[in-house]
Amino acid sequence: MSDKGHIELERQIDSITVGVRHRKDPGDLHALMKSIEEVGLLQPVTITPDGVLFCGWRRLEALRRLGRRTLNVWVRSGISDQLSHLLAQQDENEQRKPLSPVETARLYAEIKMLEQEDAQRRMAATQFGGESLDGGASGSGDSPDPRGDARTRAAQRLTGRDAWQRLEQTNWIESVSKDETLGESVREFAANMLREIDDGAPVSPAYKRVKAAVELASQPPPPSPEEQDEVARLAAEALKRVQEEDNAKRLRALRSKAKRAPKHHSPRSFVLMWSELEGWTALYDVAELAAALRDDDWARFERVVAETIALRDQLRETRTAAVSA
Repeated sequence: MSDKGHIELERQIDSITVGVRHRKDPGDLHALMKSIEEVGLLQPVTITPDGVLFCGWRRLEALRRLGRRTLNVWVRSGISDQLSHLLAQQDENEQRKPLSPVETARLYAEIKMLEQEDAQRRMAATQFGGESLDGGASGSGDSPDPRGDARTRAAQRLTGRDAWQRLEQTNWIESVSKDETLGESVREFAANMLREIDDGAPVSPAYKRVKAAVELASQPPPPSPEEQDEVARLAAEALKRVQEEDNAKRLRALRSKAKRAPKHHSPRSFVLMWSELEGWTALYDVAELAAALRDDDWARFERVVAETIALRDQLRETRTAAVSA
């Protein structure tokens, strides 16, 4: 929370300037008035050093209806002249230079920060003074839910609608244009996008373009030919290691499976399988196979052939022994 402010006691209510942006239907103030009568105004309203109201219009109106003439206020310094003038505006049709989109986004950021400060002070007041922030027992209520999104409140106060995303995007583009950690070309590109926004261009496409530029600038430069060769070598070694590990896992799985009692197929199944395989070697082109097989494919082929030869030898020995007997 900012410390750019101080509590001022016994400020005259009539000395506080309430701009047109606050003059609206305050809603039902009975609960807030009752709370103020019971526990007092725990959270002062926020004003500028010139006495212009920033936050707390419902609190101010509740005190006025209670017949109070003075109140405690939080005087917030450091508010820009542009925002002070905006808050003090008494007529919606008052002639003044229209705000540009970038100026509007800057004021939005300032209002959002002040809204967040006020909400934090009201939260603290509620912790010590009561159970609700809606004008119940705390005497700090100023809206149905002061803990709501400060972005939405700031955007509605400034533009009259919930346009915080566009304002946030504009401010982000401006932050990129001033970020010394980024390259000059990226900063200049962001500044150009801001100028286009001020000239009436939509914000979202500009935001996406600047975001893409920042992401591209953050990527490492392409590797040199020597680095590419090294990368290729490392990739090949990594692939070989993975294949070796996979083959070792398969071998361990086969050995583990061999230790378990196997579920044998029938002799007829064996005869049928080899009947189907008869002549299979003539179906393939050796040169084509040699070029197409990967290392793991070849390892699997050799493993199956070795298992087949081992089974053949066992069968031969068993058949020979049976004939001799």
